[in-house]
Amino acid sequence: MEIRIVNLSHHPMPAYETIHSAGMDLRAYLEKPITLNPLERALVPTGIFIELPDGVEAQVRPRSGMAIKKGITVLNSPGTIDSDYRGEIKVIIINLSNNQVEIFDGERIAQMIIARHEKAQWIEVNDLSKTKRGAGGFGHTGSH
Repeated sequence: MEIRIVNLSHHPMPAYETIHSAGMDLRAYLEKPITLNPLERALVPTGIFIELPDGVEAQVRPRSGMAIKKGITVLNSPGTIDSDYRGEIKVIIINLSNNQVEIFDGERIAQMIIARHEKAQWIEVNDLSKTKRGAGGFGHTGSH
């Protein structure tokens, strides 16, 4: 799939790190480092703008390395970028560690997944088909 992209940062384009990677890393595009105290959040620019085809979304997700090394995650995970959005991709991150954390220009802060999606068409009915699970909620299917 080809996607139009504008990269106003001085960093490389988002790219798959390995042949089997599902996501592409997004990098912080900062004039100066951001310092986050515990439980503090920030909106981090990337300098990236994309034009997705209809029926496609970009999902912004946390990076496991940032989570384990710094305690940083993406707050609205996964964040959705719709095909009609043309603004800069920015990532809402939060510091869940007990320590102050710095985010530097060029640091890989999140990953972006490109995914096709379907449009739902609601069919209003009076009841739904029966299943073994029925209306059982969280943990209803057992612990094994």
